[in-house]
Amino acid sequence: MRVLLAGAGGQLGQAVQRVFTRHAVVARAHTALDVADPDAVEAALDEARPELLLNAAAYTAVDRAEDEPGAADRANREGPRVLAVATARRGLPLLHVSTDYVFDGEKGAPYVESDATKPLGVYGASKLAGEEEVRRANPRHYVVRTAWLYGPAGTNFATSIRAAAQREPKLRVVDDQWGSPTWAPHLAAALGRLVESEAYGLHHLAGAGVASRFEFARALLAALGRTTPVEPIPTSAWPTRARRPRNSALASERATGIALPDWREGVREFAAAVA
Repeated sequence: MRVLLAGAGGQLGQAVQRVFTRHAVVARAHTALDVADPDAVEAALDEARPELLLNAAAYTAVDRAEDEPGAADRANREGPRVLAVATARRGLPLLHVSTDYVFDGEKGAPYVESDATKPLGVYGASKLAGEEEVRRANPRHYVVRTAWLYGPAGTNFATSIRAAAQREPKLRVVDDQWGSPTWAPHLAAALGRLVESEAYGLHHLAGAGVASRFEFARALLAALGRTTPVEPIPTSAWPTRARRPRNSALASERATGIALPDWREGVREFAAAVA
């Protein structure tokens, strides 16, 4: 399958390029393709002539989004709308990646696809709006929610913990936020299987199991061979501009047979990748 990849420079986009060995990927980073620009999208589709468009482009600065709602909306709602309209016009499927932050985290158990959404901040609201635009404009869509995504480079929780452990004698990490840590190459591999399934609709794909930020950090440090002490703290002791869901772990009720490995396996692969 020939795939046009938007957002190729991000951690998921980079993983897709490495993992999609069964598909021919035409990669376009943000600098080469502004997904919210209809003319640029049409030109990219004309040039690439794909059989599917995979949108990994997004505004992901959760805290900054509170002060830049227009930028978040443009990338996370308007961009997906433009892509959905353009692909639908050509009869092409669109795979769009979304987030666990569309939930408020108060369910008390992992969220499945049919659960009601309730984002807590601008980032989550903009991503939910993008989902709705895709569903409305292109019936041949895959909307994939994932959680706590990280890769071997760039800015994410895992790389931040690794960097902090190299410069600080002790770390403080919140222990009352839970989620599903997701290693980007694992998600990319699952997306590769999903696009071959024609199982259109909404999917949850995240690392199997549930971890707190504190547990995730300790597992990362152990895998990296670091002995840096980690102190568990409440969210109230680490205030941020945007509210985070308390427990936004994801599970799936879709019978596709596509699932990611346990989140701890991703931690081991991360450690090997950055060694």
